[in-house]
Amino acid sequence: MPIPGGGNRLTRRRLLGLAAVSAGAALSGPVLAACGKDSAKGGGSTTLTFLNQSRGQVKALEKLVETYEKQTGVRVTIDSPGPTNFPAKLQSKSQSGDMPDVYSTLTLPEMIPYYKAGWAMNLEPKLTGEWKGNFSPIALDLTTVRAGSVSGLDAGIYSAHWEIQTMGLLLNTKTFESAGIDPKVPPATTDAWIEQLKKVSGKTGNGAFLMAASLADRFLLTHASNWMTDAEIDATLAGKASWKSDGWRKGLQLLAELRDAGVIVNKTLPGGNDDNPTVEKGFFNVQDTPAIFDASVAIGVARATAPDFTEYTSMGIPKAADGTQKPRVYGGVGKGACINPKGTNVDAAVKFVQWLTEPEQAKVFADMVGLIPANPKVTSADLPPQVAGFASLANAIEVVPSPFSPDARTALISGVQSLVLKEKTVDQVLDDMETAQKRTK
Repeated sequence: MPIPGGGNRLTRRRLLGLAAVSAGAALSGPVLAACGKDSAKGGGSTTLTFLNQSRGQVKALEKLVETYEKQTGVRVTIDSPGPTNFPAKLQSKSQSGDMPDVYSTLTLPEMIPYYKAGWAMNLEPKLTGEWKGNFSPIALDLTTVRAGSVSGLDAGIYSAHWEIQTMGLLLNTKTFESAGIDPKVPPATTDAWIEQLKKVSGKTGNGAFLMAASLADRFLLTHASNWMTDAEIDATLAGKASWKSDGWRKGLQLLAELRDAGVIVNKTLPGGNDDNPTVEKGFFNVQDTPAIFDASVAIGVARATAPDFTEYTSMGIPKAADGTQKPRVYGGVGKGACINPKGTNVDAAVKFVQWLTEPEQAKVFADMVGLIPANPKVTSADLPPQVAGFASLANAIEVVPSPFSPDARTALISGVQSLVLKEKTVDQVLDDMETAQKRTK
């Protein structure tokens, strides 16, 4: 499932997708006003302003804009208010008309008001032309707004992304090796994976796998793809098909199998607002959780909070032995930027954002942040080893336009916790989701 945007669906704890085109929520966040003269040639007289949402990419951006000024004479001033304050600042700037030249993009529903107000250039003619080579086909697909999908908005591509996000597994290599398992050789099936986890659990005495309850929708969407097409998944999310089909049942059954195998750490799934940070802390900082389900963006978190811990690897959830479809993963586009077409430095802003997406800059992002570049010219050999498994999933992202119903998601999050505690069955959880989804119609 795709996630668009700078914090797109898959921000720190949510992974995403350009999926939902629900006319959406007013977005906020001010961007610095454009300043300096427009200059197609660059030159020292040009200054660009960039309102940046990302905390994890600040250092990489600072290094890159320093390089850019040396190369072109164009100065780029970065304002990084942080993820929490960014939406309000962007909204304030748009209301005052003092928008920056370049600003981070968020999820599509959040960005719709800005797009409709004309604060984002439609980049489709450029991104499907000479600039196209800097983006993988999936990156362009996930960022394209389809005709008729958003009332009052023309079809097009309104943001350029230098990051792809996927979801899968992170494994502590030392812990797996101590159990006689090579973590760099993925198991062929989920059955083989569970057998590995049982061996690791025998070493730890307290389980080997953990997932935040809030990520249950992404876990289910990923594993159910073994039996369901993207169209079938989308039909359920759109309320046109039932949650009680075999594909969803088999997808959720994996959690029950992990429970019955005794491999879930502490025999429970953490819940609450900080459930995923808690899981990540156990993996990256305390290092008492051998394997977790998480997003590729977690690697950037690790670099900020546990920079000395590097003995881990990533991979996708293994395929189901009885699957009928090629399995896909939940993911989407990550960090990227919009260009203000009303600014005084439009041509220079386009050149700067294009430069950010070129291979050399993509390598800097990959090296410093540990992200998956959207540029297909960056090969696996250019990526940190911890990212490689996540990166291998980039071409297997589900493309599902409909969003997960908030009520159905809430029912799932509560349901998987009860499932792991043996308080509910798989069918009961799916029944609850079905009932919840019908309430929203």
